[in-house]
Amino acid sequence: MTFRSTVKETTKFFTDAKVDYSDETYIFGEHKLHYIQTGDANKPTLFFVHGSPGSWNAYKNYLKDSLLLKKYRMIAIDRPGFGYSDFGQAEDLKTQTNYITNFLKTINNNQPIILIGHSLGGPIIVKMATENPEWYKHLVILAGSVDPKAETKELWRPVIKTVPLRYLIPGAMRPANDELWWLKKDLYDMQPDLGKITSDVTVVHGTNDNLVPYSNVAFIRRELSNAKSMTIISIENANHFIPWEHFETIRNALLELNN
Repeated sequence: MTFRSTVKETTKFFTDAKVDYSDETYIFGEHKLHYIQTGDANKPTLFFVHGSPGSWNAYKNYLKDSLLLKKYRMIAIDRPGFGYSDFGQAEDLKTQTNYITNFLKTINNNQPIILIGHSLGGPIIVKMATENPEWYKHLVILAGSVDPKAETKELWRPVIKTVPLRYLIPGAMRPANDELWWLKKDLYDMQPDLGKITSDVTVVHGTNDNLVPYSNVAFIRRELSNAKSMTIISIENANHFIPWEHFETIRNALLELNN
């Protein structure tokens, strides 16, 4: 239930794929942020942010894709609280954004940065773009939970946050429960700043998403009113797991972004 790959599993995956990669950890103060990098270090960056729970390996097939490797530097992180980034220590939207932004400063190669976020990774990249809108060329929101009104605050979540029940929750499910409980308030706090986003935006969402409602698409279109451009890719009858079940659709969209 950790939703993460061991070093041995990671090595085997990229060795079998015949893809060069780096497996690194950025340390700042008492915190760690783990990431995997592939591709040309001098090219524009695809920066992948996973959902809840999860880790960098949610994007492993993108990191080894031969077409993307020719065009981009690709970085996939373990978000704070997941993978090998302070595993188990949940953080709210603002704190996660601050950690990730500080990391991005250290790997700047003076090329365009494209942020890709799935599910809860969606509001993470949106929050990043509200705080530093000039930094990012493009946002790609994959089934992102951005609309606070669409979030149902399940009444069972605070129950399993209490001691001793929370310690019975296995692995990555514990920080996932914590951050999902905070999410609705975090989204309301972020909403007034959505007009600050000035990058190009692509939204990819399945019309049959039972975890993050498709109504998020209309919300994003309306609230990100100052985006340079807005492209909506609706995948008919698709569920929440579009990064894996509709890999080619998303990969092809990413290939078009830096033309």
